Amino acid sequence: MTAQTNAPLKDSMGAPQLRKLSATLQSISPDFDSGRFLSEALAGLEHLTLMQRVRRASDAIAAAAHAIPDGYDGVLALLMQAAPKLGNGFMSLVAPDYVSQHGRHAFERSMDALKFFTSFGTSEFGVREFLRDDPQRALKIMNIWSEDSNDAVRRLASEGTRPRLPWSFRLSAIEASPELAAPILNRLRADPSLYVRRSVANHLNDITKANPAWVLERAAQWGVADPHTKWIIRHALRSLIKQGNASALAILGAEAATNITVEAFNVTPARITLGDTLTLTCSLRSSAATSKRLIVLYRIGYVRQNGSTSFKAFRLKELTLEPGQTVTLSRSQQIRDFTTRTHYAGRHEVELCVNGGVVARDGFELVR
Repeated sequence: MTAQTNAPLKDSMGAPQLRKLSATLQSISPDFDSGRFLSEALAGLEHLTLMQRVRRASDAIAAAAHAIPDGYDGVLALLMQAAPKLGNGFMSLVAPDYVSQHGRHAFERSMDALKFFTSFGTSEFGVREFLRDDPQRALKIMNIWSEDSNDAVRRLASEGTRPRLPWSFRLSAIEASPELAAPILNRLRADPSLYVRRSVANHLNDITKANPAWVLERAAQWGVADPHTKWIIRHALRSLIKQGNASALAILGAEAATNITVEAFNVTPARITLGDTLTLTCSLRSSAATSKRLIVLYRIGYVRQNGSTSFKAFRLKELTLEPGQTVTLSRSQQIRDFTTRTHYAGRHEVELCVNGGVVARDGFELVR
């Protein structure tokens, strides 16, 4: 998926893109009512979010396709011809959304269409309507997708069934019973495609939010002997690792960090203003008799508007420390506001964590 970087994300589905979509559809089928499409798709566009624009476009297609022969099947054929001409940006979400909103009466045909469209962008949002309507029927088809030769289709099997897919509604049935999608995850646990493995890891990480024990049991069953499976497990357990979950750390070989000494931990500068860059440096030494697998994190205690503190963990390094070995680690991080975080003045504590335990503390003062 691609998007403009110097404009709001929703402008990736702006008037120019919608006009291109309309012109493409009319060039394929003169029966497509381009004027009606644009009238409906562009009305109040500036007030709509990105996903609302996707929905508006798919509904406008339904309205503008009234004269196309063969009804829904005729529109599907039109969209399938258009898909290769529209690129893989957010415009590629429109056809799957049309299927999800106007094709649930034709379950099998629509699922086939979603499988086709996913290669041009993704059908992960569209397929969820079918999963919500009839989980067993949709999962039966998606289990077959998990064995497809196309990695985009295999990835759809995992991504579409994610319990907490961003920008979409939760799949309450799968969230309550992760076992429903387990056959898909099992088949993809050592997939050669990073595109697929990342989806499987994100799916499992979603499950850790409500059912961490299920994921830990699954990870222990899979083991980390296969490098592809190990990659999935490491990323799937990332939230639990940041929480210091001992079972998750043990699966990755990071047992309690005994005989590990912090020889230095410094956060500089001690006083910063918004936009400045913070540097964290630590030195760790092992006095253990055997090799030690370490997962090193740091946690920043962000000051909230009401003066309380909210900690956020960041991974610093995963490494093996040999007996008597000393290692120095460093990380720089710019302190700036995001849409998801506003920084407030005050003392920000910084904790160094090794294998789930806090081993050192420092901090900085933010002045605004």
